[in-house]
Amino acid sequence: MASMLVQLVMLLLVAGTLLVVSDANRNFAKGPENWNSGFNFSSGWPWNRPNIPQNYSSPPGFNFTAGWPWNSPNIPQNYSSHPGFNFTGGWPWKRPNVPQPRRVVVGDDEKWHFGFNYTDWAIKNGPFYLNDTLVFKYDPPSNTTFPHSVYQLRNYRSFQNCDLRRAKRLASVTQGGGNGFELVLKNWKPYYFACGEREGFHCKVGLMKFSVMPLIRWGY
Repeated sequence: MASMLVQLVMLLLVAGTLLVVSDANRNFAKGPENWNSGFNFSSGWPWNRPNIPQNYSSPPGFNFTAGWPWNSPNIPQNYSSHPGFNFTGGWPWKRPNVPQPRRVVVGDDEKWHFGFNYTDWAIKNGPFYLNDTLVFKYDPPSNTTFPHSVYQLRNYRSFQNCDLRRAKRLASVTQGGGNGFELVLKNWKPYYFACGEREGFHCKVGLMKFSVMPLIRWGY
């Protein structure tokens, strides 16, 4: 008798549970007018329900089918990518109008010779940038021309004094003919140039010296 009573109680509990679940499902199906509706997992999130305005097919402010908000059809076309950036054209500093590396003949038409003020020339033709190329053109030695060369001095002190004792020879007296001797400014540091002939006489008296500090050309 006790066993039958227990079974009867269990059947009543199961029936009550089924009734509660069935009632909750009916309330859920009634839609947004009932606070129990919440989400409709079979049809999607609340903004995908048929009785919700269509402009909420995705969360307000975003259009996942068209991309981010700036890609939406009702946004001006100049926002096809995030304002300030053009992902198809590269970063903002990689613009077509960025100056390209120059190839500069030292002294221009004067070339590299005794008696021309190359310090003034460098100031007037600057600034110079990384990857610019300096071209030293000078005649090879003859009965009518002085021999010239190109040296790189170690520091500003040796540059001031035309001290060639620890300087590095870049071009000999014969390398300035034809297309000249070319040097690419590859390092971000001061460059000190001078003619090394006559133990610094061309540097001191002939004004054959100048210095450049190449700048960084952003975007190149």
